[in-house]
Amino acid sequence: MRGCSMNETGNRNTLLYRPDIDGLRAVAILSVLAFHLRPWRVPGGFVGVDVFFVISGYLISTIVFAEIASGRFSIVGFYERRVRRIFPALFVMLILVTAVISYFLLPSELVDYSKSVIAAATSTSNFYFWRHSGYFDAPFSKPLLHTWSLAVEEQFYILFPIFLVIARRFFPQRLKHAVVILFFASLTASVVAVSYSANAAFYMPYTRAWELLLGTVVALGFFPRIRFTPARNAASLMGMAMIGYSALRYDSQTPFPGLAALLPCVGSALILGAGESGSTLVGKALSWRPIVFIGLISYSLYLWHWPVIILNDLGLSVNFSEWLPHRGAFLHVVQKSNDIMQILAWFVLATLSWRYVERPFRGYPRRIERRPLFAFSAAVLAALLLSAGALIYQRGFPSRFPNRAVQVASFLSLGDKTLGQLGECVITEDNRVNVFEESLCMPTAPDKQTYLLLGDSHARALWDGLKSSLPGYNLPVAAAWGCSPSVHPDGDPLCRQVMDFVFHKYLVSHPIQGLLVEARWNATDLRGVDEIVAWAKPRGINVVVFGPVAEYDAPLPRLLAYSIAWNRPDLAQRHRLSYPPVRDAEMRDLAANNWHVSYVSLYQAICESGRCLEYADENDAIPLLSDGDHLSKDGSRLLVRRLAGLGALDFLQDKLSPN
Repeated sequence: MRGCSMNETGNRNTLLYRPDIDGLRAVAILSVLAFHLRPWRVPGGFVGVDVFFVISGYLISTIVFAEIASGRFSIVGFYERRVRRIFPALFVMLILVTAVISYFLLPSELVDYSKSVIAAATSTSNFYFWRHSGYFDAPFSKPLLHTWSLAVEEQFYILFPIFLVIARRFFPQRLKHAVVILFFASLTASVVAVSYSANAAFYMPYTRAWELLLGTVVALGFFPRIRFTPARNAASLMGMAMIGYSALRYDSQTPFPGLAALLPCVGSALILGAGESGSTLVGKALSWRPIVFIGLISYSLYLWHWPVIILNDLGLSVNFSEWLPHRGAFLHVVQKSNDIMQILAWFVLATLSWRYVERPFRGYPRRIERRPLFAFSAAVLAALLLSAGALIYQRGFPSRFPNRAVQVASFLSLGDKTLGQLGECVITEDNRVNVFEESLCMPTAPDKQTYLLLGDSHARALWDGLKSSLPGYNLPVAAAWGCSPSVHPDGDPLCRQVMDFVFHKYLVSHPIQGLLVEARWNATDLRGVDEIVAWAKPRGINVVVFGPVAEYDAPLPRLLAYSIAWNRPDLAQRHRLSYPPVRDAEMRDLAANNWHVSYVSLYQAICESGRCLEYADENDAIPLLSDGDHLSKDGSRLLVRRLAGLGALDFLQDKLSPN
């Protein structure tokens, strides 16, 4: 549906094309693309989806209320427009992506992906991904994650016309007021829900409905027209600034949607509302033809961009990059070229989808009648569901890979809820109420020495090996996903909660012999170690810092499975990241010369002569890591045994268990 509005004559029901609305669509899609391609540069680019919601609510409501005013509104007709708008391009994307990605996905991943196909095809993917993945930590098996927003929108539009018919039937004079009441009810639900479960609030239709209804409120004319040109310019400029600020300043830690979503949504509403009364500077900029064209293909761009990113990671970066050198300026050029090729693929696929799928089904140049449209859509939907069901029933067709590759791949973590399937004793956003099971995670037998392991999910992964090999010690663990250990951590409230508990409650009443600190270290995390050492030394607590493990740019079980299937034994080593040994050397120097604490190099324990251990057993059947950077249980145990053999655990008085 192209951008349109109503003029000011009669009942404001004459539809006019507004190119600036297509331009605003371009702003929305470009922010999403930038966020998914380079999230550290546009950390809040996900708000582009919220801009889309407001635009959609505005345009749909403009048409629906014009039809209601003229007595032409039909629920069947409304649903027909939605089918024409959404499903043809979605179905084509699902069919083509499934055909290509089935070559790469490992059996367990293909089963998971097939379930997401069913969810996407039936407009329930927001519920599926709510149960199976956080938006900001999606693994490779979630190439349809972006369809959550389409599901939210379709669920809204299934119920919204029914709501309008009922309200019109029983409260014909209060129809607009009913919309406003629904708007505030949804906004309130969003604010409340985000404080209880941010993941649920992100995906649920009742926490997002107000964003679409905000567009409805603007379309209904609740706000006065802005007649004065400077005022229109000010409003639209403020709106664009609000969208830009949220895209650049928000990030994955921002409680969202809730009140934070008001900024980009109100900004969008200001631009839409200001443009109703006349031209604006922002409107003229958004009406530039190249920007308008991006807006026209924005739906297909949204459909294709995320699968292309995932397929690139699965295919190009894994299948072909081993033929390229991994050092020097050439690799930098290759990486830049890879980004350019992805962007080019986005626009080529989106343009083809818009020209040959979207336009024909929406009536350009000829209109497909309602009956064959519904019949064709039902047939394609049935075919997708049957195909996905067959993939699930056949357990992802493991015969596509050699038996040994399937065995190795079975250790791959699918990242359900938390990256790496970390299990008990790791604190996540969704179980913040049960921070610690003290009997399991914080044992305190009085006749044993106590060493507290503190950090993030990497500390939790190391805990498996320590607790199994050191039965003579109390080894409590306090590990929060993505939490940089520090006495006064910045950012994530959950991380602050954990660190406050450790330093201001637990350690105050529980004497320990040592504080073991481990994390996925980056440069800024090292300041946190400074704080921990400064806090612990006056209290007579020894600090032991564990360094980084070897890391890979893709899950190690996947790389090993591919190396077996494609007979490329050096594949995993070619995908090993370069920063862990550099960080390891930096931390070793800091421990000796600045912190004056014991340092345990995990990297040196598993890497020597330019090659790192890949398996945790003698039969090369169990990967050392469960993903790209988390130790598997067997890998953790092997690493602890190797540390003991290297004398790296001499700070302990007792010997390790032979297990």
